[in-house]
Amino acid sequence: MKIGVTTRVISANGYSEDRDALAQVWGIFLAKALPDAMWMLLPNLGPEDIVHYCQGWGIDRLILSGGNDIGTAPLRDATELSLLTWAEQQKIPVLGICRGMQLMAHRAGTRIVPVSGHVAVRHTLLGARDDIVNSFHNLGLLDCPNSYEVLSRAEDGCIEAIRHTSLPWEGWMWHPEREPSTNLRDLEMLRKIFQ
Repeated sequence: MKIGVTTRVISANGYSEDRDALAQVWGIFLAKALPDAMWMLLPNLGPEDIVHYCQGWGIDRLILSGGNDIGTAPLRDATELSLLTWAEQQKIPVLGICRGMQLMAHRAGTRIVPVSGHVAVRHTLLGARDDIVNSFHNLGLLDCPNSYEVLSRAEDGCIEAIRHTSLPWEGWMWHPEREPSTNLRDLEMLRKIFQ
């Protein structure tokens, strides 16, 4: 198993070029979740080059990480949209986290809208996954995207998890990598997607 994890675009003080970055907690989370898997960061190379990059490295699973609202980092948007098209063609398992889930829904035609009360809080999930999770997003899905089903909602009705009806794809609005201690349900769900 070779997992590609997408990166956020950031600016570094005193430098004029953008940087690709991933929070270090991802490494800790993936080591616990999938100790035998290999994983690597995916740079924002643009739609043409990213697929060749993934093919060259033998990537066969994808995680679309959080950060950067859709539209604020056009190169990242284009890179990840291309990855989703490739993953759909190759039937590659995908997990979208926060922004990643939003991008999956956006690609399927769902509007992304502002939500309140979901930044730096914990809330209860209701549905297929009933649990208490972290929340760090100020945008959410207007409705369930085509070809997906809702797995869980927050108490206020906001969609918090979706699953594709025919592809091995899921999206979660919470950040499993940010939990102070690893949630075993997150590990089980990730392993099921990436089996």
